Amino acid sequence: MTTTAEHTPEVNRLKKNAVGLVGVIFMAVATAAPITAMTGNVPMVVGFGNGLGVPAAYLFATVVLTIFSVGYTAMAKHITAAGAFYGYISHGLGQVAGMVAGLLATMAYVVFEASIIGFFAYSAHDLFKTMAGVEIHWLIFAVVGLALNAVLSYFDINLTAKVLGVFLITEIAMLGAVALGTLVTGGGPDGLMAETLNPVNAFTVTGLAEGAVGLGLFMCFWSWVGFESTAMYGEESREPKRIIPIATLVSVVGIGLFYTFVSWMTVAANGKGATALAAESFAEIFFKPAGELFGAWSVGLFKILILTGSFACAMAFHNCASRYLYAIGRENLIPGTARTLGRTHPVHGSPHIAGFVQTGVSLVLVVAFFAAGMDPYLHLYTLLAVLGTMAILIVQTMCSFAVIGYFHVKKKHQETANTWRTLIAPLAGGLLMGYVVVLLLQNQKAAAGAAAESALFTAIPWIVIGFAVAGAALALYLKARRPDRYRLIGRIVLEDTVERD
Repeated sequence: MTTTAEHTPEVNRLKKNAVGLVGVIFMAVATAAPITAMTGNVPMVVGFGNGLGVPAAYLFATVVLTIFSVGYTAMAKHITAAGAFYGYISHGLGQVAGMVAGLLATMAYVVFEASIIGFFAYSAHDLFKTMAGVEIHWLIFAVVGLALNAVLSYFDINLTAKVLGVFLITEIAMLGAVALGTLVTGGGPDGLMAETLNPVNAFTVTGLAEGAVGLGLFMCFWSWVGFESTAMYGEESREPKRIIPIATLVSVVGIGLFYTFVSWMTVAANGKGATALAAESFAEIFFKPAGELFGAWSVGLFKILILTGSFACAMAFHNCASRYLYAIGRENLIPGTARTLGRTHPVHGSPHIAGFVQTGVSLVLVVAFFAAGMDPYLHLYTLLAVLGTMAILIVQTMCSFAVIGYFHVKKKHQETANTWRTLIAPLAGGLLMGYVVVLLLQNQKAAAGAAAESALFTAIPWIVIGFAVAGAALALYLKARRPDRYRLIGRIVLEDTVERD
């Protein structure tokens, strides 16, 4: 690893060349969790957001995130670090902003695993109850899910990539089969409803007496959270400067086109009655066409794949959180963390201690929600998803402006810098991502649903502010008292990057 010319600490390395382009794409798309995003978010948009305009909203989100990715991938060509946003923002906006982003991103990915495990546990409880007639408490499924994540992440990242790949292919196959079946059969009672793709429908409410465009757009953007994880695997991938930009753009555009197509076919399969059905019973707008096209057995398979898909998503977030904890820990900003969080397994090259810490934190969160008598879906999944999403959207916004700071203020790598790729696109992406943050703030109560009445919901903005303030305070303290450590913030990168202050 290389940091600055004068300070080159000995750090434990992640396993080099452990995963290729396909593996990185699998992990990024699994983090975005197509089947969880579609079955969890599309019904909310159809029933309470844009209504029948959901495919147009997804198309708009695809364009915005592609613009964001233009600058993000430009940074990836020069900075390869497990901390991703943490490293990028530190290099582009300075160490104080980098530390703020590092703590916010770490917090987000840490709580995302517990959030998705809540959805996984809820789905598992429902599946065993409805299909096998067995009543098993959701907490047992949550603990088993966390344990499996801990075991799988202990080994070579290539094992995780293979497991995620299997789950990802099956869930995409299910969603794709129903969507293609709808297309081939000419849609539902109102045909293919191509008018729902009209871009105007992204900003209007269609087919609903009352709806919230802001909620609909936010839920669409929420469906992508995790695509940016491609950069976290740079240190473990082959040819990271080539692989990471490609994997990011493929993930963003591929996910976007798939989401747009599936949401369009879901609306078409149910016709204009989709809004009423989505408001009544969320997953039914997916189960109904699946049953009509392939029979009752496909509905059962759909439920199983929702379960495996949510597990894959939780596992992907576990890996993300572990790498952020590792990236901050190896800098030894807090004495002792380099020997603990910053250690990697001598054989597997995995951040195994950071992984176990992540499992411990997730377990505490799950048990705390259980002890408080909260529901795994209504509270654990929803509240932690809103908390993490608020933090990660703020970090994405900061990252866009970090691209401008890196290439045009600090004048780094002028061979890459150009007006469109590193100035206009990041500026537009930053402003648009800032707009999404505003959408979340305006619609977080609707997004949280029944959980909006809890004390944790009220505390969410303050938790985000608290982590941001803590990050800034730590950086400023180190700048004043330990300038040698301050210089390390976000600066440990893969050695062939050789970035300097």
